[in-house]
Amino acid sequence: QVQLVESGGGSVQPGGSLSLSCTISENIDHIYGVGYWRQYPGKSRILIAASTKLGNNPESESYDDSVRGRFTISRDNAKNVVHLQMNRLKSDDTAVYFCGLAPTMITGYKFWGQGTQVTVSS
Repeated sequence: QVQLVESGGGSVQPGGSLSLSCTISENIDHIYGVGYWRQYPGKSRILIAASTKLGNNPESESYDDSVRGRFTISRDNAKNVVHLQMNRLKSDDTAVYFCGLAPTMITGYKFWGQGTQVTVSS
């Protein structure tokens, strides 16, 4: 079983920044997909940032419209860590954030971190 351990959540003021980290128990340099999902209370978990890689193609980053231009996902392949840099945070970003891993395009996301709370308020 692949293990994902998240860190970096917390409380910030609007306009501030946070960096989330997800440490994964196996090599990720050839993993198809790593991503961050967030979940508001009573709502479904939504993929907001993803880094995917098919074979030897370059990694490709994609973002939900709600975070595009403000959040950046990256892989540190040497350390098996996924980072989500969150800038210009606003109150709508308040949610529980989960990192996830998709072993292949076919399987989709199958492994999850424990979740970390991000709260943006004055």
